[in-house]
Amino acid sequence: MKIGKVIGRVVPAEVYEGLETVPMLWVQPLSRDKKPKGGAVVCADATRMAGPDELVYFEGGREAAMTLDPAFVPVDHAIVGIVDDWHQEKGGTP
Repeated sequence: MKIGKVIGRVVPAEVYEGLETVPMLWVQPLSRDKKPKGGAVVCADATRMAGPDELVYFEGGREAAMTLDPAFVPVDHAIVGIVDDWHQEKGGTP
């Protein structure tokens, strides 16, 4: 599971069967100190509730495809939750 920040929405020109009602969002992965880590990715929003500037946690690969209904639609990343709070002890892990 990875942590990221929603930085935008994606509007597909064509939608695969089974993804008609699933929002697609741009997500910037974050490091443990909340700094950008790598490039942004497109995530299917399995929660259907994430919005701009929210911290989210997401899955990649096969696990991402399993989060949606119907399962195994062709997605590489999927948002599985919204981060309510992030408290980190100095030098610790979130």
